[in-house]
Amino acid sequence: MAIETLTFGCRLNAYEGEVMKAEAEKAGLDNAVIINTCAVTAEAVRQAKQAVRKARRDNPQARIIVTGCAAQTEARSFGDMDEVDLVIGNADKLKAESYKPMVFGTPLNDKVQVNDIMSVRETAGHLIEGMDGRTRAFVQVQNGCDHRCTFCIIPFGRGPSRSVPMGLVVEQIKKLVANGYKEVVLTGVDITSYGPDLPGAPTLGKLTQSILKHVPDLPRLRISSIDSIEADPALYEAVTDMRLMPHLHLSLQSGDDMILKRMKRRHLRADALAVVEKLRALRPDMVFGADIIAGFPTETDSMFENSLRFIREAKLTYIHAFPYSPRPGTPAARMPQVSKVIARKRAALLREAGESEFTALCAARLGRTENVLVERDGLGRTEQFVPVSVAGTQAGELLSVRITGLSKDGLAGEALRAAA
Repeated sequence: MAIETLTFGCRLNAYEGEVMKAEAEKAGLDNAVIINTCAVTAEAVRQAKQAVRKARRDNPQARIIVTGCAAQTEARSFGDMDEVDLVIGNADKLKAESYKPMVFGTPLNDKVQVNDIMSVRETAGHLIEGMDGRTRAFVQVQNGCDHRCTFCIIPFGRGPSRSVPMGLVVEQIKKLVANGYKEVVLTGVDITSYGPDLPGAPTLGKLTQSILKHVPDLPRLRISSIDSIEADPALYEAVTDMRLMPHLHLSLQSGDDMILKRMKRRHLRADALAVVEKLRALRPDMVFGADIIAGFPTETDSMFENSLRFIREAKLTYIHAFPYSPRPGTPAARMPQVSKVIARKRAALLREAGESEFTALCAARLGRTENVLVERDGLGRTEQFVPVSVAGTQAGELLSVRITGLSKDGLAGEALRAAA
């Protein structure tokens, strides 16, 4: 078999999965399964270990390599698994030389090869040809996080915030566009913290403006999750460019001020709502999603209601809601816990509220003409990221589509012509 990569977690991991595969192939590795793990919840770690065991059952002769955030924060627990041949830390997983011991059968004193991520100060601008099986490409512009939210282990898995120089980002996107990609997504761990470690201290907004200016043939640029309190003036200016897609995902976490303080977030409820209102004033077609934790320690019914009400007030249409899961070593794990049953029920209510807003968004698009990028035969996405079923289309087409009805996933439409 060739190299198989299994990716868990965020969009950045999806990008890194492609880079790891390319670097491992460059090293000469084959007959291997690389598992890129996530550490955001205890459940994510459990799923990764489950995937390791399944990979060994399905591929008894393959080399099993584990990397990613969970491998960084819980290296020894993966190293102790008999199914695992090598554990690589986040700092080294994108380097070809990290895979060479598996290629040459080099004896290792310890199969756990994980260094101190907190000492890493640079993020390389890895150039890839594109994303296998995707019509949009993810481009890493930043890695790591300097914040210390009380629930989060990720800074210890990713290390300090560090940025990819603007010139490298622009050159990579030019290459992707030349290879036929019509949409690029900027991704990272905390991308609104982009830039202060670079000469001239550029911001995410400045980077966005530079991409739009210097890659005029790029039809669609999308930004992944943002920390609303870090949105800079240049980012607000960039939002008025129609090639920047009107869909942003907020790292909200809660809609209650007391919970936000206990999470050690740097914004309050009113701050996040003001950002939504300001962006919608600049771009009326802007839609928002959000990450929200349900059942954070000490969360009461009234505190939860504030989060639920925020979804309606901000009209959040894409909700990533999950019940709080304590991560050992974080301050929140030592706080008074909310029942898991209650947390799961609250997460379900948050999702229902988001689904209601999403249904309303879809209903409002009926009869309109939308620009749709087809991801695979018969299914594409609008600029607001709404799924659209369009019969008789091919992956990679950017089309003008008249919305004729609703589908089980979102919208249905008919292609009119290629989008301008």
